[in-house]
Amino acid sequence: MALNEMLSGVFRWTLRLLAVAVGAVLFLSLLAAACVLALIWGARMLWARLTGRPVTPWMRVNPRGAWSTATRSTARWTAHAAGSARAAGASASARMRGVADVTDVQVREIR
Repeated sequence: MALNEMLSGVFRWTLRLLAVAVGAVLFLSLLAAACVLALIWGARMLWARLTGRPVTPWMRVNPRGAWSTATRSTARWTAHAAGSARAAGASASARMRGVADVTDVQVREIR
């Protein structure tokens, strides 16, 4: 019985050490990748200063483009839901029934 407990303890500690080693390798590889990217970014900035050019970003993000993409992707779902509601014969008063319960906003006409 003592040998069985000893072997299970050794096996448990071996698995723990293996998990710690895998975690350390993953952490160190991510750290190395981040250091390489930082070196590349620093070299680009240094080269831009030496040549007198502005530092250009790697990726240009257009917030308006992201917003229009998001609204276009949801527009087809809302248009489909509105179309199916009209096809079911729902009138404007039936669609606005829940609006009377709202008390903290003023209803305005859509222009």
